[in-house]
Amino acid sequence: MESGVSSGRYLRFCLSETQLDFPGQPYSVSVLKVGYCVPQADGSFRADGTISLITGPRVILVDTGGPWDRDFLLQSLKDRGLDPGHVHVVVGTHGHSDHIGNLNLFTSALTVVGYDVSDKDTYRPNRLAEGQVYSVDQHVSIIPTPGHTGQDVSVQVTGTSTGTILVAGDLFECCADENSWRDLSLNPAVQEVSRQRALDTADIIIPGHGPPFQVLRS
Repeated sequence: MESGVSSGRYLRFCLSETQLDFPGQPYSVSVLKVGYCVPQADGSFRADGTISLITGPRVILVDTGGPWDRDFLLQSLKDRGLDPGHVHVVVGTHGHSDHIGNLNLFTSALTVVGYDVSDKDTYRPNRLAEGQVYSVDQHVSIIPTPGHTGQDVSVQVTGTSTGTILVAGDLFECCADENSWRDLSLNPAVQEVSRQRALDTADIIIPGHGPPFQVLRS
């Protein structure tokens, strides 16, 4: 662990970029690529979203990075003995280009982007927009966590060696994001509620633009 960040009654321990694999039963979680967001001198910023892989009874990819990540993503899957056809579910935590830039690689997967759940061109009824969870199975759930955009979701995985993991997209920018996330939020008040719920329930959070962090609750 690299450092601790106080957040009210929570303490976040920022993990190093070597701590990216979380084994479990029946599911394990791996961060394939750590996202980043770096301001530039001209007022622009360079950014790419975190890409995470959940493996177990089903193979679930959470966020696909930007279109520029195509070759990296394919090679990362190949290194694990996988190709896009092995992915059962692909989740885009929200609709920004650095998170859904390679959806077209996964034509046979169930696709979840925000509150839309589709199997090819068939859109499945769900209650994400009503604040209800969409269950993949008893161990993996897709949870509405709006605020950064109007339809953000996160993926919760139970039963890992470190407890409950939340792959959170841009609900959290990074471990130490207390002074930055509000500037990027469509609705900070709503996002604050989503963040507090996440901190109440998750043991490890994988943010959209930085390494995972551990949550300790007082």
